[in-house]
Amino acid sequence: MYRLTKVGKIVPKASKDIRKSIIGLGFEKLDRDVFDPEKSYEYVAKSGVKWARLQSGWQRTEKEKGVYDFRWLDCIVDRMLDIGVEPWLCLCYGNSLYTESAKKVFGAVGCPPIQTKEEREAWAAYVKATVLHFKGRIRYYEIWNEPDGVWCWKHGPNAKELGEFIIATAKACKAGDVACKVVGFVTCMGQREFVEAVARTGCLDVLDAVSYHAYAIGEEGFRQNYMVYRDLLRRHGKSIPIIQGESGTQSRPDGAGALAGGAWTPLKQAKFLLRHLLCDIWNQVEIASYFSCMDMIEALNGTVGDVHSYLDYGYFGVIGADFDENGRSTGAYTPKLSYYALQHLCSVFCEEYRIVDFPAEGLVNVSKPVLSNDYDFGATLHFGVRKPNGASALVYWIAKDLLTETIETTISFRIKKEAVPGGVRLLDLLTGDIFALPEEMSTGDDDGYLTFKNLPALDRPLILTFGDFYVE
Repeated sequence: MYRLTKVGKIVPKASKDIRKSIIGLGFEKLDRDVFDPEKSYEYVAKSGVKWARLQSGWQRTEKEKGVYDFRWLDCIVDRMLDIGVEPWLCLCYGNSLYTESAKKVFGAVGCPPIQTKEEREAWAAYVKATVLHFKGRIRYYEIWNEPDGVWCWKHGPNAKELGEFIIATAKACKAGDVACKVVGFVTCMGQREFVEAVARTGCLDVLDAVSYHAYAIGEEGFRQNYMVYRDLLRRHGKSIPIIQGESGTQSRPDGAGALAGGAWTPLKQAKFLLRHLLCDIWNQVEIASYFSCMDMIEALNGTVGDVHSYLDYGYFGVIGADFDENGRSTGAYTPKLSYYALQHLCSVFCEEYRIVDFPAEGLVNVSKPVLSNDYDFGATLHFGVRKPNGASALVYWIAKDLLTETIETTISFRIKKEAVPGGVRLLDLLTGDIFALPEEMSTGDDDGYLTFKNLPALDRPLILTFGDFYVE
């Protein structure tokens, strides 16, 4: 980047100042009260996200049979709306009032209410009451969380059970608000056989959207679970939206949960966030939710009365925290590098745009910065974006393994001038820097082409913009 001229910075936009975006943050686990939401709202408000995924917490809401106390959740929902973020709700988990096994499980995680008539009726009543209570404030309701994992369906995942549970829960949702959007599947394993077996129950007929989680190190994994659902919907002739509901990674190697043990650092986490959410943008999902807002305990496999069983600290947050003796996130909440990367991404990829082909012809030139030849442009991950004002952009990066490789190299390509009108800038989403290109890096010719020679290419996304693509 040393050959470029820095001409500006991406200015973060508050969520209230953005009308439309698919980008969201996970605000989960407050059903188990694992962090203080009041200390988080300022950061969420300034992040630029437009969605917040919450978990409903049946166990926390119904502590006496038939009596629902939504006050704890009302506070969260209303604050999110106040700061310009739309909450959407994952309906979960079990309740020890009705399910015997839930009496032993911290937060009743992974105890689906399906074994007895009383359980099923109590769940349906709770779901209907929840949707009715939040009518006009929440549109999207997701049914359960990761039911294809034994941590969230503790007696063992079962496709037929899940499909029938989706159908019954969707009916209860619509009884509460016929206009609500019901989201199903919410799987994390990406197993085609499992989701197909769930679909055979007929549950797709009652859904307004499907969602998936994608914890993977690289882009092939990021996109795999999306492709599973894209193909499933095509086979069944459905044209409903697909949501990426949860995915992220840690900022240090000693955390619990998905991708634990990897040599994660704050920088690697920030690169992961940008690469993953840009894949979601490329996939054109309905919502892309990054897990998570806060460092917090995972609290998926705890035992009631045994605090140490759920002191499994996760460091997935774009905001860091300390922990008290009960595992609750405490101390000063502090943004990480990934938080600032998220701000930059939200400020650039908001309002109206569409994903387009970028008709570039890759070139391989001698490159002084690497004392060798360019990296093959065709081997980069890249896609085009166009805005209603005619401005466009090329998003590109080199998809090296985040845990084992870094790369700083160059690429070259040419493209018809008519395809990319307007002035040229290069945006670095990690740092927020905006650069002008030197003349030798961008030249035109008499055949109507623009040639870009020895552009920087990294293992994190850069954006080459044409015209007024990014406007403060």
